[in-house]
Amino acid sequence: MPVTVLASAASCGVTSSALALTLASSRPSLLAECDPKGGTLRAGFLQGQVNAGFGLYHLAAAERVGPEALAQAFASHLWPVDEAGNRKVLPGLTDPAQAAALDRTWPSLSDVLHVLAHDAGHDVFVDAGRLAVASGRLHPTLTPAPLIHQADLVLLVVRNIEASLSLTRHLIEPLRAELDERGTGSSALGLLVIEREAANRGRGYTTHQIADALRTPVLAALPWDASAADFMAEGGAPPRGYARSDLLRHARTATEQLEAVAQRRRIQQEFPVQSPEPQLAGVLQRLTQHRVGRRG
Repeated sequence: MPVTVLASAASCGVTSSALALTLASSRPSLLAECDPKGGTLRAGFLQGQVNAGFGLYHLAAAERVGPEALAQAFASHLWPVDEAGNRKVLPGLTDPAQAAALDRTWPSLSDVLHVLAHDAGHDVFVDAGRLAVASGRLHPTLTPAPLIHQADLVLLVVRNIEASLSLTRHLIEPLRAELDERGTGSSALGLLVIEREAANRGRGYTTHQIADALRTPVLAALPWDASAADFMAEGGAPPRGYARSDLLRHARTATEQLEAVAQRRRIQQEFPVQSPEPQLAGVLQRLTQHRVGRRG
């Protein structure tokens, strides 16, 4: 299963989208809240059930002991969000000042997440929050850059309105270049569209228009569902019809789409298409030209 990082150019539903995907997955799943600017799950969806002695920050001390200590600490800081315990979250930071302590923890945490996904068959979603770019690169402290570099998929969450597209447009090229230089390749980059405005009323863009405008494929789309989104953000009692809501239904489809895309990427990376030998390419070119000439 893939490790999928979700991030955005602005606050536009990254955490709610990542949580919806985690809850809707048909497989065991995990949401790791890794926004260096602080998490919202603890006070929102988890309604204060988890105190500050639990969560992401405490993995930094374990990582300094060694890989085994980190793996054990990671497992002990996961919080179940369903009765069967198949869906879990790793609550994020309570204070942005804690982010500096995680600089050397991110690469090791990435290894743990990939083992959980690839070897243990979990859908792993990472909430990377709002991305910060400095001098054309991901900021080393204000972003969990190693998690983004090594992700199977990197989704920029964007709403289908001009304001969101305008902010996202400036992130595309720096992020694409960074993934090519330091990550698994720019083919990991895609969009998750939140369709808040109705495109058929002329108020919002279609997914095809967004893909063309940002020159990036739309890998998944989620509808704006106010009651379900409020539940994701604030917790409490699920709204009536929540299990059959449009948000969860589309999120369930999205997890399957993302797994299929990640699988195709793995196959392409394992068995890359080789360019023809120069001599063979020359022969093919002459044959093509000959056929075109005869048709003329």
